[in-house]
Amino acid sequence: MTGTTPADDPTGTPGAPLHLAVALDGAGWHPAAWREEGARPGGLLTAAYWADLVAEAERGLLDFVTLEDALGLQSAAFHRPDDRTDQVRGSMDAVLLAAHLAPLTTHIGLVPTTNVTHTEPFHLAIGIATLDHAAKGRAGWRPQISSRAADAAHFGRRTTPQLTDEDVTDSERIAARLRDLFTEAAEVVEAARRLWDSWEDDAEIRDAPTGRFIDRDKVHHIDFQGTNFDVKGPSITPRPPQGQPLVASLAHASTPYEFAALSSDVVHITPHDRPGVAKILAQVDEAVVRTGRDVTERPLRTFADLLVLLDDEPGAAAHRKARLDEAAGTELASDAEIFTGTPAELADLLLDWRSAGLDGFRLRPATLPHDLTAITRGLVPELQRRGVFRRRYESTTLRGHLGLPRPTSRYATAG
Repeated sequence: MTGTTPADDPTGTPGAPLHLAVALDGAGWHPAAWREEGARPGGLLTAAYWADLVAEAERGLLDFVTLEDALGLQSAAFHRPDDRTDQVRGSMDAVLLAAHLAPLTTHIGLVPTTNVTHTEPFHLAIGIATLDHAAKGRAGWRPQISSRAADAAHFGRRTTPQLTDEDVTDSERIAARLRDLFTEAAEVVEAARRLWDSWEDDAEIRDAPTGRFIDRDKVHHIDFQGTNFDVKGPSITPRPPQGQPLVASLAHASTPYEFAALSSDVVHITPHDRPGVAKILAQVDEAVVRTGRDVTERPLRTFADLLVLLDDEPGAAAHRKARLDEAAGTELASDAEIFTGTPAELADLLLDWRSAGLDGFRLRPATLPHDLTAITRGLVPELQRRGVFRRRYESTTLRGHLGLPRPTSRYATAG
């Protein structure tokens, strides 16, 4: 129900194309990655570092990259800050970074993360719309709630629930504590979508002889009224090239699945085995039914997240993980399944999980650039040999890569 996925096929014979994305974060998703040989810790806050990574991802013909962001320093704890000095701390604004990367790339989608709990919806909407213009239709957006109460101290306008150590042991319990923030986040996305629609596609006339730059009847107030905010509109930014940039979300429990069903074009899920894929996809489908989403008109693409360590030699990735764990002083833990192995072994797993109904995968490289290049130069050629991954980009937009339609402005008929 969630998207156009291949039928179950234990042989891995291709149906719809397999989609691949990578999640870029710091020196990699292992906390000791910055200490690994080949890492570039001195470049983490330079534009050139990120340009090199995204260029490599585009070389591998990946659908998109996601860029992490937060309102506080990174922390080893999900729900509170820490004072550790042995892990990467500090990052750049993801939307501004994506805007820098836009003219340096030509096909790959750029999906920055932004916080929607403490940030004005109007500013978020025009920032992502501007990114889509800069990228010529390759922008996405991952709206994220503020799960740490300490983030509120940067703004002084409100407080949010303080999660406890007991809360973070249960994803459903976390979701229940933060349910109001997810409800608000869905309103933020809806306001943004209306702002993107507030300029009809042909609202700009630009006719110098008659002195008409826009058709005022095709620029609309949205008059959105939310629980905690109102937005009159219209946007200051004309309609994005994609109509509406792609919205992605990460979901671990029932409330985030509902948020995805209401608000997202792509949902990232975190199964740990093939039965887990089927179970979560069924929960996502149930959320789609509860929210009344019409997946014929608004398909919902499903991507499974995996944290990966890849090496060509069998056993090498596991040994590398053990070395990194020793450097970190603790075994790597993640909400996503952790895979260690060869590109061919990962290809086997992806095709096995895909047959349960997934559209694609978002891979989190444990170390950068090592595991990224293992994806682009090892995994991608392996998938191409099996006939399940593209050999060239066939679309110029992110929605086009994923086979998603370009939405029509909801205000076009009113105009």
